[in-house]
Amino acid sequence: MSSVRPFAPRIVWIPVVIGGLLVALGDFIFATTLWFSWDAEGLRRCFQTIAVGVLGQASYTGGTQSAALGAVLHVLMATAFVAIYTLVARRHPSLLSRPVVLGVLYGVVLYIVMNFVVMPLSRVGRSPSFAHPDWIAYSVLAHMLFGVVCVLFARRALRHR
Repeated sequence: MSSVRPFAPRIVWIPVVIGGLLVALGDFIFATTLWFSWDAEGLRRCFQTIAVGVLGQASYTGGTQSAALGAVLHVLMATAFVAIYTLVARRHPSLLSRPVVLGVLYGVVLYIVMNFVVMPLSRVGRSPSFAHPDWIAYSVLAHMLFGVVCVLFARRALRHR
């Protein structure tokens, strides 16, 4: 006896990439505004901080090369956030029905996974400090917005408007 699987819609990948770029840009603007400066050194430092996850503290002495690695990793991670939601929603279309509510929830999940799973397992090797609850609140709110962007672009990728 064979089971029939429901039809899964085709994914249009361009919205996934555009959504990833928008999430990456939004997160970059958020991080630079909150923790770095808008001069060349601050921008380089922002991306070097991302590359710390792979290179460890050596990222800060890697100059433009480590900053470029950080920028690439940042865009890839942001695009992965949209792609993951798209792939799951492809099998569970109800995840596309309420983009704001589900996006906010997805953003909270993203914050938790990035800060309490990915960072400790990377060469950063730590979870965020609770010394600055205002920074945590800003970060969670930003991730909620990024989650909504992920869901909206997943809907477009699956042609569910």
